[in-house]
Amino acid sequence: MKKDKPDRRSTRRGAHTGLILLPFTVSLAILVWYLVVWLGELQPFILPTPGLVMQRFLQVLGNGTLLRHFWVTLGEVLAGLALGALAAIVTGYPLAKSRRLERLLAPYIVASQSVPVVAIAPLLVIWFGPGLLSKVLICSLIVFFPILINTVVGVRAVPEDLHDLMRSLKASRWQIFSLLEVPAAMPVLLGGLRIGATLAVIGAVVGEFVGSDRGLGFLINVGRGQYDVALVFVAVFSLVFMALVLYGLVLLAERRLLAWQQRPKDELI
Repeated sequence: MKKDKPDRRSTRRGAHTGLILLPFTVSLAILVWYLVVWLGELQPFILPTPGLVMQRFLQVLGNGTLLRHFWVTLGEVLAGLALGALAAIVTGYPLAKSRRLERLLAPYIVASQSVPVVAIAPLLVIWFGPGLLSKVLICSLIVFFPILINTVVGVRAVPEDLHDLMRSLKASRWQIFSLLEVPAAMPVLLGGLRIGATLAVIGAVVGEFVGSDRGLGFLINVGRGQYDVALVFVAVFSLVFMALVLYGLVLLAERRLLAWQQRPKDELI
């Protein structure tokens, strides 16, 4: 008999339940939002209604303002995520293979992470200017540590017995790396990339808060300065949408890259 059939059915049932509940939860949140504004008799510059936010969204979308700032922030996020992930993987692999190197560099890496990015961001803007480079560096710094840790954990999680097996088969160092260590560490590494994808959005906004004339963070500053809270909500929801899309893309890549872990449908017990 097939062993994995009930598990797959329960997984599909859970996915269908989530899709059904999503519109309900969103509608409930909008209803509560309306009630809070109505019962509290709040002014739009304090908390606008969902209708006013939607009206503002259509306005900035129609005149191109939202898309212009959205693409700027997205470019910063993608560049910072790529740079930070590359630096973390290149640094993490030697650390995972050498305990001595880890003992040497770990205090400096941990100390660098103890300083909030908000405190470093003004320095980076001063040193590298308010342009794209400073935002990319801020994003890369904020995603570096979680991906680094996941890289070290993933590489060290490879069973030593598999290393012995590869050596007994006369595998080269490159073959051990590409055929054993990379596939074995991939699940943990992609988990770190999921975290980094959301943190990169935060890094870009922090950089735009400190100094920028474009991007969704700049749009939030404009809305805050003009008491245009509806515009602030539009920018925040755009950031949430961006983070969700990036997270979903990493999940999709994880499903494709880890397809070899899935058991065959006709596997029997």
